[in-house]
Amino acid sequence: MSALYPEIEPYDHGLLDTGDGNLIYWETCGNPAGRPALVLHGGPGSGCSTTARRYFDPDIYRIILFDQRNCGRSLPSAADPQTDLSLNTTWHLVADIERLRLFFSIDTWLVFGNSWGSTLALAYAETHPERVAAIVIAGVTTTRRSEVDWLYRGMAPLFPEEWHRFQQGARVGSQQPDQDMVAAYHRLLNDPSPQTRLKAARDWHDWEAASILLADPEGLPSRWADPAYLLTRARIITHYFTHGAWLEDGQLLKNVARLAGIPAILLQGRLDVEAPLVTAWELARAWPQSELQILPHAAHSTANPDMSAAIVAATDRFRNFLQK
Repeated sequence: MSALYPEIEPYDHGLLDTGDGNLIYWETCGNPAGRPALVLHGGPGSGCSTTARRYFDPDIYRIILFDQRNCGRSLPSAADPQTDLSLNTTWHLVADIERLRLFFSIDTWLVFGNSWGSTLALAYAETHPERVAAIVIAGVTTTRRSEVDWLYRGMAPLFPEEWHRFQQGARVGSQQPDQDMVAAYHRLLNDPSPQTRLKAARDWHDWEAASILLADPEGLPSRWADPAYLLTRARIITHYFTHGAWLEDGQLLKNVARLAGIPAILLQGRLDVEAPLVTAWELARAWPQSELQILPHAAHSTANPDMSAAIVAATDRFRNFLQK
């Protein structure tokens, strides 16, 4: 039996105008008078999912989800090569979260994020600690240079065949043997040729598929069948990682003292190849109010039954702690 709460539809949704040409899609589920909980999706650029609605007791929580800039149902879409991503940075997203909080007249809320969403949750909480009542993060990342380097170079010995194909895809128009994969694909995903952009998006996701299928042998996310989704996600990821997510290296760990007093549950799969345990361990050591739970049979995917059950158990623990 699934640990997730039953499927649920939003009771409201809309587009929030940021004032700089972006429209942010948002939706609210659960109890309109409930305890506010914010969901920060991964990627960056993956968009919010229907599954994430089910991590919270809908009788208790007012669940708020949004598609981060230029992905999902937010406009304009990064799949369009004419869409300028210069106003899509970590700090624009942090400002968008505050816009949403004010829009919904929320004082404090629980913040949940997975994968890239955990980086964004930490960046937001360190900027606005007085607005965060509690944090739950899964597949912990802080987007340090070492973490990005691991994803697009360090993992190569684990997947030699897939790595070879990934390198070959990056060598369009270049024969340099030791290219920066992120920079190379960033260029290809912004190429004038639609065919070049789409091939780069597919090649990028084929590399990611190697570790995802290891974590979740049942298959890849269904959204990966949509070329527009692949273009959006790959273009935004390479945009962020080329720029180091606009974070000083190690910034979120260095500034963890700003989170003093905020209770948190950190959920990490022992078998997580994409985000190795060391980052969650280092964060937990630096953050006394956090509790690290290591799931022995889980990897990076939140679709893993152990991980999804742990997320639900964590949000359930905070039900009575949070104020409406």
